[in-house]
Order: sequence, then structure tokens, then C-alpha cells
Amino acid sequence: MKILVVEDEAALSKSIVTYLKQENYLCEVAPNFNTALEKVDSYDYDCILLDISLPDGNGLNVLKTLKEDNKTDGVIIISAKDSIDDKIAGLQLGADDYIPKPFHLSELSARIAAVIRRRRFNGGNVLAFHEITIDTVAKTVTVHQQTVDLTRKEYDLLLYFAINKNRVLSKTAIAEHLSGENADVYDNYDFIYAHIKNLKKKLGAAGSTDYLKSVYGMGYKFEY
Repeated sequence: MKILVVEDEAALSKSIVTYLKQENYLCEVAPNFNTALEKVDSYDYDCILLDISLPDGNGLNVLKTLKEDNKTDGVIIISAKDSIDDKIAGLQLGADDYIPKPFHLSELSARIAAVIRRRRFNGGNVLAFHEITIDTVAKTVTVHQQTVDLTRKEYDLLLYFAINKNRVLSKTAIAEHLSGENADVYDNYDFIYAHIKNLKKKLGAAGSTDYLKSVYGMGYKFEY
């Protein structure tokens, strides 16, 4: 799951990212309004933590841009402004939740998980595809009720494909999902091929049908 932290307070931003990485989230940071706009225009996120008071703009305008572009990123507003007007404005613009500063990081993580469940998993914690079951809370995968030992990248990859079942995902989109803004540093997509090969091998060894198909010249698709 990929998170964008839009927050100009460096210490708070660092604390959030450190905590969420321990929860196995892939995190990126936008310390100001313009960077946030560039990132939401270039990438998709499972959840965006959006501060309202940014040094070069109002965070609510980032939310407006998301809605104008019909993007489905989940949004939690985080702000020192504990104002009912700010809360109402954000929710009316389409934010999923609002949490005032200061807050406990454990509560923030729980709210992120709740938003992602509503957005991606219809409110549930489990995705099931015939013999494959993905538990998004325990972060486990089973095939025929037997646990499959996946690396974090392999798990993230399988979940990404499952969420986007029957859609062709380009190699660029997969690279960005797995590595975020660092995807540009790779000269080729060998790391994607390696992760996909290992994932297919492990699922196959556990007795799963091969749902992960290569679409020539385009990318990959989880065909279900």
C-alpha cells in the first residue's frame, strides 16, 4: 500500500513515515503544496495524508484537484486547525476522514487501514480468488488454506494485481507501485521480472492456477 504524506512540519513528517514504514507501507513525502500537486498528478496512492495549512497553498485545493481529475485515492485530512468549518469543507470535497493534530500514530495507522478497506476492499479485510486468499490485516496469503511464504514485495505485487484484476498494468505502473518515486532510477525492469517470476513460482508450487498473465508489449494482468 502506497501512502503520500503532505506535511510541511519536517519532524512530524519523519515520525509518520518512520512509523508507517514499520507497518509495511511504502511512503512518499510532499513538504509543500506544489510538490503535492506534482505527485498526485504523476502517481496514484492508496491513501493521502493531507495537511490543510501548507506554506505555499491550501491543502484543500489538492483535494479539489483529485476530485476534478476523478482520482480514487483515499484522503485523510491532518491539520492543527480543529475547526468544524475546515472539517466540513474537507468532507464535502470528498475527504474520507479528518484527524486533528496532535494525534497518536497508532490511531492514524488504524484510520489509514479503515480508509483503504473501504476504498479498495469494500469494507472487508480479505480478498478471495478461488483457491487464493489474501488477508490484508495479517498481510498473509494462503492457497488451498495453506500459507504461502512471500516477501514484502511479492505480497505487495500480488495485492496490487488482485485489486486491479482483469486490468492490464504497464511495467511502468508496476515499478511506480513497488518503488514509488524511486522507480526512475532503474535502467530497466529486471527487478519487476524477478519479483513476478518468484511470485508465480511460489503460488504455482502451492497448487494455485496461474492467473498472472503477460500481455505482449503492454504489461501484465491478473486474469480472474
